[in-house]
Amino acid sequence: MSKCFGIPFGVTKNGEEVRELTLDNGVLTAKVITFGGILRVLAVPGKDGPVDVVLGYDTLAEYETNGGFFGALIGRFANRIAKGKFTLNGEEYALACNDGPNHLHGGNVGWSHRVWAVESEEADRVVLTLDSPNGEEGYPGHVQVKVAYALEGSALSIHYQAVTDGDTPCNLTNHSYFNLSGQGSGAVLDQEIQLYCSAYTPAGETSIPFGRIDPVEGTPMDLRRPTPIGAHIREPFQQLEWGHGYDHNFVVDGQPGVMRPAALARSGATGIVMEVETDCPGVQFYTANFVEDGRKGKEGAVYGFRHGFCLETQHFPDTPNQPGFPSCTLRAGERYDQTTRYRFSLAER
Repeated sequence: MSKCFGIPFGVTKNGEEVRELTLDNGVLTAKVITFGGILRVLAVPGKDGPVDVVLGYDTLAEYETNGGFFGALIGRFANRIAKGKFTLNGEEYALACNDGPNHLHGGNVGWSHRVWAVESEEADRVVLTLDSPNGEEGYPGHVQVKVAYALEGSALSIHYQAVTDGDTPCNLTNHSYFNLSGQGSGAVLDQEIQLYCSAYTPAGETSIPFGRIDPVEGTPMDLRRPTPIGAHIREPFQQLEWGHGYDHNFVVDGQPGVMRPAALARSGATGIVMEVETDCPGVQFYTANFVEDGRKGKEGAVYGFRHGFCLETQHFPDTPNQPGFPSCTLRAGERYDQTTRYRFSLAER
């Protein structure tokens, strides 16, 4: 039972106990809570000492009531499904439309708002599990999920696994908001981003892809070289206008299923460099365009518009309705197996 691990972090509105678990390997320190499997703290070496680089809250109540999915594990399907509908094996399924006309991040009570069980806890590794019954949030198949957070030297790895007894869409990610100058330090527009992505999936006004895969070359979506996040974000480019900034799926170069670089980010203020590698086909680069000014965060921080950025490794948005995208269907008897690694270092300059 989860109560055997970690320390208390509160009780949900439904009366479920939530625990906080601390991982520390002498280089990195991470704190994970069982509500949503949330990565609440990630302290990494900066040039002047440890820096907590993820946004978050001090209390469970704030995680339950505030939007934004700060630090959470997302499922059964990360990102959007158009009109909350998809057809699988000839049968149409209806999901909650919790983001305007679309389904987002697993529905009204996605895995980001479930209490996960703790299977095991070590000094540098914790394994969380979740049971998702057939029909939960409208999805078919009984899915059993296992996610391991592990500190590996200067890296945090997240290993996602799932099995099902019935075919279902499956697309898992972590929704941490990073600020490499330190959580609570303000906007991230001067921090550099580099995406190892030569293409992206352009989307309409409600962030549903058109089904095309377009080259980034010659557009503000071309972030293949280190670029300040704010360098092009205000340009009169329709994709940026519709997304209110970057909120787009980029196609990671190389072969899906193979670990390869997806992104690199850097802060001049702290010298922290974060390299992201994954075996996923895509990564959603999101610049916290819908975090309102004045939102109270942890340790007295006050968050606002573009005070963080997300790099959500994933299958492409609306894949269940897009036959031209890499399949996200988890078949009965198969295993979903995905890893993303965040490696930290200090810039030489």
